[in-house]
Amino acid sequence: MSEQDRIFLGGGGADYGDPQSLILKYANRHGLIAGATGTGKTVTLQILAESFSNAGVPVFLADVKGDLSGLAVPGSPHHKLHEKLVSRSETIGFSDFAYEDFPVVFWDMFGEKGHPVRTTISEMGPLLLSRLLELTEAQEGILNIAFRMSDEEGLPLLDLKDLQALLVWLGENAKDVGLRYGNISTASIGAIQRRLIVLENQGAAEFFGEPALELSDMMAVSGGGKGRVNVLAADRLMGSPRLYATFLLWLLSELFETLPEVGDPDKPVFVFFFDEAHLLFEDAPKALVQKVEQVARLIRSKGVGVYFITQNPDDVPSDILGQLGNRVQHALRAYTPRDQKALRAAAETFRPNARFDTEDAIRDVGVGEALVSTLEKKGVPSVVERTLIRPPSSQLGPIGDSERKAVMGRSPVIGLYDASVDRESAFEKLRARAEAAAEEAEREEAAAERAEEEEREFKAARRYEGRSAPRSSRSRSGSDSIGETLVKSVIKTASSRSGRKFLRGVMGSLFRGR
Repeated sequence: MSEQDRIFLGGGGADYGDPQSLILKYANRHGLIAGATGTGKTVTLQILAESFSNAGVPVFLADVKGDLSGLAVPGSPHHKLHEKLVSRSETIGFSDFAYEDFPVVFWDMFGEKGHPVRTTISEMGPLLLSRLLELTEAQEGILNIAFRMSDEEGLPLLDLKDLQALLVWLGENAKDVGLRYGNISTASIGAIQRRLIVLENQGAAEFFGEPALELSDMMAVSGGGKGRVNVLAADRLMGSPRLYATFLLWLLSELFETLPEVGDPDKPVFVFFFDEAHLLFEDAPKALVQKVEQVARLIRSKGVGVYFITQNPDDVPSDILGQLGNRVQHALRAYTPRDQKALRAAAETFRPNARFDTEDAIRDVGVGEALVSTLEKKGVPSVVERTLIRPPSSQLGPIGDSERKAVMGRSPVIGLYDASVDRESAFEKLRARAEAAAEEAEREEAAAERAEEEEREFKAARRYEGRSAPRSSRSRSGSDSIGETLVKSVIKTASSRSGRKFLRGVMGSLFRGR
């Protein structure tokens, strides 16, 4: 069954139809794997990941239930389903079936079950961050000002505390900065800060920082020629849907911005699987859905294939669903009017087969079976066929903790991302400026106190030198740069003893415990 230009999906003999394959040349035209819980979606995802890897194509997938960790070890003849797997391979004519493992690299945004995944606020950018935070036009404008100030004043935005500190600085100097960039509302700044807190509470503090992920460490090929299989541990991440969407959309955007145009290559350069896609789109802001749609439409020309895995095709917005040319539809259960409507809609998306009714087939296929339609010559969808999906070569089900540790111990990226780095950035630089301003304020106050004391002594005739007591004066010429505004405002605030106490209180609360 081995053919270099395609991925074998399954067959079934006389009761089913012709063997079904996914042509690699059209694999970057995106795809959909759908079906009710327990019908075999995860196994289909697993065999696709294996096949792409064998073709030298690196893949990325989110492991929601932990089952996909089995890609790291070969299947076993001692497994309880071994005889069924062998029987299935014989039935569908899968003569190349054998157990093998794949070059898996485990990732985890929280750093518990894999290498940490990080990016910086700067790499995320104001536009994408605004979409994820659902900011208004005015709030988005302020965020853009913050990024502009970061560039002009040499204040790198690496993590959340950098952005939060820069927003505080903008609020304190809204009048001066606003003269150049437009009105800066403290209410809008407060709204942005509150949305950042929501993101932080979902775990974003660990996602934003350094060392940032290098895409080349995902898009790699092993020494044996297999594409790297990047498995993101997403069981805990599912409890933070906004952070999950943030990461996936950032990764897609980075791929789009980084990769060159390749048109229609002989095989994809990278394949991206969105597992549990309904979690991505459920209650998602319209702007986020539009961004996913835009990236999915354009990233095909970069050689990247995007596959959505979900329970019901209706979970994927119609504008995105229309771009998914390769489809594997497992059984759907139609118990409610909404389910029945969704089933009919799913059936209508397939090119009909005269041998059976597509709607009935979607309802009747068993576990491990599916209706398959892939793109053929000139990108035309094939006639839908009822198919027995081929068995996987790697282990069915999750691996143990000891096996996971062993895989991570020989990981090609070990030591590159495991320890976080907190170098000097906007937060530290603003803190240093604040401390310098506080010291300058103390010196100004001390000089003023000395001048007052000398003047009192002069008036009391305790020290008469035949001239007026010196008074502290300081002339300034020219205009201050934006970067000096903080020092000016702090010195002004600290011109009295009570002001200095207030300053220390503010600065202490802002920078203590970071």
